[in-house]
Amino acid sequence: MDRRPARRRTAIATATAVLAAGAFALGTGVAGADARGKGEKHAKPMTRAQVLGLFDNWNAALQTGDPKKVADLYAKDAVLLPTVSDQVRTDRAGIVDYFEHFLRNKPYGTKVESVVNVLDRDTVIDTGVYEFSLTDHETGEKSTVEARYTYAYEKQPNGKWLIVNHHSSKMPQG
Repeated sequence: MDRRPARRRTAIATATAVLAAGAFALGTGVAGADARGKGEKHAKPMTRAQVLGLFDNWNAALQTGDPKKVADLYAKDAVLLPTVSDQVRTDRAGIVDYFEHFLRNKPYGTKVESVVNVLDRDTVIDTGVYEFSLTDHETGEKSTVEARYTYAYEKQPNGKWLIVNHHSSKMPQG
């Protein structure tokens, strides 16, 4: 398995924590050297629009109703801190289990606010606020839940962008 250097994983985790805490002043180009070979050395970093498109892909996977298709968008060693579960999910089975339950409510996500940080050619963070339209699978009652989110994505050796860290929490009542 192609593992990112420990320094890089630490940088991603630190940046994610800082962003989740509300300090959005990170800027771009913070992470270390490019981990790719010479063939990709001059590749351009992702644009804001491309990063936002990764959420659109995730939301489209939700619409399939297939928890495995959603889990396919997460790296093998991804961490999911989900909105409506107290359990931290750290492997594919846990992520699939979460989405088996969450998808029963036919969620549809809409972003309200997004802050994108391109850390390097292979690492981006998207954080902000989204809301989900939900339909209770037992009663058919519709509701909307607003939540804060953070997605950390890494470009894989095959060129595919996968979620390595996803945190979502309901907005505090105020």
